[in-house]
Amino acid sequence: MKKLVIVIISFISILIISCEGPSGPPGPPGEDGGLIVAPAFEIEIDFNSGNNYEFIEPYGFTIYPSDVTLVYILWDVIDGQEIWRLVPQTVEFNEGTLVYNYDFTREDVRFFLDGTINFSLLDSVWTQNQVFRVVIVPADDVGKHIYTDLEAVMNVFNIKEFKKH
Repeated sequence: MKKLVIVIISFISILIISCEGPSGPPGPPGEDGGLIVAPAFEIEIDFNSGNNYEFIEPYGFTIYPSDVTLVYILWDVIDGQEIWRLVPQTVEFNEGTLVYNYDFTREDVRFFLDGTINFSLLDSVWTQNQVFRVVIVPADDVGKHIYTDLEAVMNVFNIKEFKKH
């Protein structure tokens, strides 16, 4: 009798586990396999007293209120390999600190020098021909990735090139 009860319970368990109920309501929209391409551009800037050590660049495309702008600076070139760093970046001098920084609105991005050093004392290597790459992160992807590595960001958002501004 005990064996019969075990067989019946096993049969009922298998029957219940293998049953399928009706489909539930559809979930929120998700990844459809399409690639997201983030707007991006590259710009070269000279910082000087004439522009108050800042430069404002209009985007030229639509930015949504919850999108985020990221800026990278070309920090060095070693054996032909470009080294990019996420801004802000700080440089320490005996005379004080230099900070490459930025802020953004829905219309433009502002690049500026900040810090405690007298900018007029800086060698031109720190102020002239500074190359920046700007990436607009779509609102749906904000906070989903690590943004410190420009190459990884380019892969995530399918950025093949940076249009020169």
